[in-house]
Amino acid sequence: MNGKIDLHAHTNASDGKYSPAQLVRLAASNALTLLSITDHDTVGGVLAAQTAAQEYPSLKIIPGVEISSHAPGNEVHILGFFIDIDSPVLMRQLAALSDSRRDRAHAIVEKLHDLGLDISLERVYQLAGEGSIGRPHIAQALMEKGYVSSFQEVFVRYLGQGCPAYVERVKITPDEAVELVLRSGGLPVLAHPTTISDAETLIIRLTERGLVGMECHYKDYTPAQRNELAAMARRHNLISTGGSDYHGIDETTEVMLGEASVPAECAENLILAARERGIKLPSYMD
Repeated sequence: MNGKIDLHAHTNASDGKYSPAQLVRLAASNALTLLSITDHDTVGGVLAAQTAAQEYPSLKIIPGVEISSHAPGNEVHILGFFIDIDSPVLMRQLAALSDSRRDRAHAIVEKLHDLGLDISLERVYQLAGEGSIGRPHIAQALMEKGYVSSFQEVFVRYLGQGCPAYVERVKITPDEAVELVLRSGGLPVLAHPTTISDAETLIIRLTERGLVGMECHYKDYTPAQRNELAAMARRHNLISTGGSDYHGIDETTEVMLGEASVPAECAENLILAARERGIKLPSYMD
């Protein structure tokens, strides 16, 4: 497989800056040949990205999602590749997660008001547009008001876990997230495992539930981290994947789309696994 690949990117269907068509255009201009749309708890941007990619014959889109889940002391994200975006099971669960996101946004804004940070819920909804509302939209509102100077600062001071404006929300368990991806016809992969304490114990359990891969080549991981994670993946017969986790919101700190140095074999192995499991691939990938 030639060209750059990126198996983790976001559009404004969730908390990214760019529309699916704009992200596809950016991917094509950056010489990507394979891109997965993995918005948080929504597949609303997948079809639009697939349609936009028809203008770029060398660029293929993998339908995906990033599902939020919770384990004790950890927020765990499960990527789902080649999912059926029309799956009724998936639609019901994502709708419930979307409702939880709205409730959380209301509670966070109230906490920020108590801290003397005056942002409006209306502005947060404007920034989210038709997408799934998330903390990055609140971060944007805080940056607009000049309360913080960077996207990263928002999460370190206010919105990260354990910070004064952090609000937990209803989440499913990692086991349930893996099962949801499988029931939706997809391949479940653990996202950014270094954010999880005692990740290998969780990986062992989720592998028994049907986990097929883990993200070893994640945006700014060092070569040593990548090698260590790839070795862990091999120990548990998991596919290594990777991506930039590109949102486009803070260009000064983000790794650019397609610049996470993801080896081509990651995509090749993912596609092979889908075929071996009889998962229906998009017609343009046959």
